[in-house]
Amino acid sequence: MDTQYSARRQAVAERLAERKLQALVVSSPVNVRYLSGFTGSNALLVVFAGGQPVLFTDPRYGIQAARETGLRPRIVRGGPLAPAGIKAAAGRGRRRIGFENLRIPFETHARLSEALPLGAELVPAGSLIEELRMVKSPREIEQIRRSAEANSKAFAAALRKVKPGMTERDLAAELDHQMRRHGADQAAFETIVAAGARAALPHARPSDHRLKANQLVLIDMGALRDGYASDMTRMLVLGRPGAAPRRMYEAVLEAQLAALDAVRDGVAAAAVDAPARRVLRGYGMDKAFVHSTGHGLGLEIHEAPRLGRNEKTRLKAGMVITVEPGVYVEGLGGVRIEDTVAVTANGCQNLTPTPKDLAVL
Repeated sequence: MDTQYSARRQAVAERLAERKLQALVVSSPVNVRYLSGFTGSNALLVVFAGGQPVLFTDPRYGIQAARETGLRPRIVRGGPLAPAGIKAAAGRGRRRIGFENLRIPFETHARLSEALPLGAELVPAGSLIEELRMVKSPREIEQIRRSAEANSKAFAAALRKVKPGMTERDLAAELDHQMRRHGADQAAFETIVAAGARAALPHARPSDHRLKANQLVLIDMGALRDGYASDMTRMLVLGRPGAAPRRMYEAVLEAQLAALDAVRDGVAAAAVDAPARRVLRGYGMDKAFVHSTGHGLGLEIHEAPRLGRNEKTRLKAGMVITVEPGVYVEGLGGVRIEDTVAVTANGCQNLTPTPKDLAVL
């Protein structure tokens, strides 16, 4: 059994004891994976403050679960996993059972409650596991780096196929195809391609809008490789952009570099957001910056911490975050520049190898 998973479960067990919880029922697939290595779609893991964990799954995943986790899974046939899980969690007189209140649907909570023995109680565990996941191990950072490399290679390969008249939808499909060709399991989220005025929509979905000469094109893409996500936004232009879009690009690039320069162990998340806004304020563009400067990522594309105006979370070495200021002007378009970086003691390590220059095609 991989020792990283047993170490993570031990860290959870210690936090359970601190909160006077005797067990924790973990039902979200991403947290089950984090604590066990299991990659299937249906599992429930019970972690105890003292004692061996128990993994439940259905007959489809019996062999896979044993191979991936080193645990001996308990197979539940013909029904939900929750009743079996809560029975194991509340066994031997355990009374305070934690559950993932920020993760589980109402139906799962209802099943846990129905199966709870008399005298036992379900206690919200909050973000107990997510807090552990914020700081990545060197191994996890390397996995994210490989994801970022696959993402960047896919971007470079897709650029060779770009031409006027191509639709946003076609370019997004090419980017997704190239991600898989370069080692990704899949895209980490729906790839964003937005050209011209449509780039003023921060989360534009690719459309049948055709790429035209002298328009900025915003591409936001991320790969998922071996379970770990990366995230990158770059800008390109077919021809030469006008003065206004070019000034917008220069402003965002300066803002992004200022935010990157603020990243280091111990600073508040808001202290990374603030420099980007100061730069954009100097250009008169701060009101066109409508989202936060970044977010954590790892097994999920959006994780804690969030890099926003009022975020007090202190960055720690080992966190992996995005830095992605942007400006969006209706009728003109938008610009965003984004890297995936690992926080270090004295700054950050950029995991995104793609140059930030405006790609002119």
